[in-house]
Amino acid sequence: MTCRKIYIQEIARQLSRFLATGSVESLITYLVAESGRPGPCANRDLIAAFADTVREYAAADEGDCRALWSLCTELACVSPEDAPADNPHESLPLCGVLGIAAIGAVTPAFTQMALDQLQDASFDPRQRVREAVALGVRDLLTARQNETVAGLEGWVESGSWLLMRAAAAGIAESDLMAEPKLAEAALRLHRKILIRVYTARERQSEAFIALRKALGYTLGRVVAALPGIGFEYLRQLATLDDQDVRWIVRENLERDALRRQYPETVRHIRANLV
Repeated sequence: MTCRKIYIQEIARQLSRFLATGSVESLITYLVAESGRPGPCANRDLIAAFADTVREYAAADEGDCRALWSLCTELACVSPEDAPADNPHESLPLCGVLGIAAIGAVTPAFTQMALDQLQDASFDPRQRVREAVALGVRDLLTARQNETVAGLEGWVESGSWLLMRAAAAGIAESDLMAEPKLAEAALRLHRKILIRVYTARERQSEAFIALRKALGYTLGRVVAALPGIGFEYLRQLATLDDQDVRWIVRENLERDALRRQYPETVRHIRANLV
């Protein structure tokens, strides 16, 4: 039996106890204890198992959704002081964020609330929490594409670097190759974000740097899904006299998905960057 299946069995048992009694202590103790386990059963499997189990319970019984929602929002709000980065307790907000997205994905009444909660979590100082937001966005896009894309448009329009990072990373996590409409939305969002990067004056903040780093791989995923218009857009960006934009182009050209499949095109665009 795989690690994730083992985790799902125990988390299901713990969630059943929580729904029956309202007591959460045993579940939290289990998540913290297992999150520090070494080897292949690392906490990535644990967190994914938590989200999978919450999704299954929420889909099976609408009556449980409110209690599960309260549980997940409580976990997502565990502070950096109580759950520092790289501490076993960090699994709690990670589980909370992905649990929120799981509920929003299977229950339309919670979709917008899930987007609102993920928006708040996008500002978390812990990198892994922000990465969990991207995975949560991916889950919402899979099940509630139109509502989620509209929400991401608002994140980009907000002008917040961290919200733009979450939008770019989240939509890039989706299977853009299999979803042409979503790939087009991803390119549209990246265009809007890169206009803001190009016109930005303030570029020294940690938030801006985090966005730039994310764009260094997300744009390449979009281009791989839409190579025709995608490479033409990269060519346009490569001509801009902007250090950060050119860095983003260069980083994406180094990605295997583009370099191996389109070597001549990549070489040609890279030559324009010299």
